[in-house]
Amino acid sequence: MNLGSPDSTDVKDVRNYLHEFLMDKRVIDYPWLFRKILVDGIIIGPRAPKSAEAYRSVWLPEGSPLIVLTKKLQLALQAEMDCPIEVAMRYGNPTMKGAYDRLMTEHPDLTEVILVPLYPHYAMSSYETAVEYAREIHKKYKYPFRIKTLLPFYEDPLYIGALAQSMKPYVDEKRYDHVLFSYHGLPQRHLTKADVTGNHCLRSDDCCSVDSVAHKHCYRHQVYTTTRKTAQLLDIPSGKYSVSFQSRLGREQWIRPYTVDELVALPARGVKRLLVVCPAFVSDCLETLEEMGIQGKEIFLAAGGESFTLIPCMNTQPGWVGVLASWLKTIQQGDTSLIANL
Repeated sequence: MNLGSPDSTDVKDVRNYLHEFLMDKRVIDYPWLFRKILVDGIIIGPRAPKSAEAYRSVWLPEGSPLIVLTKKLQLALQAEMDCPIEVAMRYGNPTMKGAYDRLMTEHPDLTEVILVPLYPHYAMSSYETAVEYAREIHKKYKYPFRIKTLLPFYEDPLYIGALAQSMKPYVDEKRYDHVLFSYHGLPQRHLTKADVTGNHCLRSDDCCSVDSVAHKHCYRHQVYTTTRKTAQLLDIPSGKYSVSFQSRLGREQWIRPYTVDELVALPARGVKRLLVVCPAFVSDCLETLEEMGIQGKEIFLAAGGESFTLIPCMNTQPGWVGVLASWLKTIQQGDTSLIANL
């Protein structure tokens, strides 16, 4: 299960997609009426044409990069598994109901479905909304099978190994001054809202380093953990990598530092050759290909940078496909250590 994309680059389709996405109460977590006024009255009007143009710059002959690459991942994983693999998106097509229906049509005696949200880190606007939506559709249409859900895998050694393997050819070339780990941003409010203790997240500068049960649902802690473990595995010196957050929406405070600010500041600090990786995504999409690969590159070079290299997402790399297959086979064998307790 992945995020989703518009059906085409037409402004109408982009507008419909943005409406479904932004009206999700876990994405913009304001009361419904205020959310509707904000989304339909303020955001979508100017944003839809700009987003449509951005999608056109990366659209593939087969369609949206995210959809195309997720379906290719499905085929690659299917070759490793003896059970059927289906694809669903949280927003747009292919739908969750469509995936369930196809499974039931082909396998009417189906008793169990393993849901794999393709989000390494927990956030209510990504992992949580995907899982809850899958459960809502399951309950609404009274499907007879049970659901098991894969946990966020931000620090799983197999995931870290696959991520490091995907980055290794670029890091091994040694032709870089710095590696920027750019993650999708979140409003700071989402962090404190997800804090089960009510008094840990953002209460101190080092809150992500202080052990807490809040870390189970703390996106910020989890992305820093992914970064640290991956950098260690690749032997990237501590002074040669950093974390930033992209895709900010609106004027409220989001997790800092912002990627756009870092891209401007890094050349002034002597970083001329930059590697960028976006580990919040396992499949390349608008946020990686256009926001970073086109806009980010332009910003960095205009600020005085000389070389900008975007490391592709893991997409369908054999190591990543093998990791997914290993997790699924482990769950099939009855191991519950990888299952979310929801």
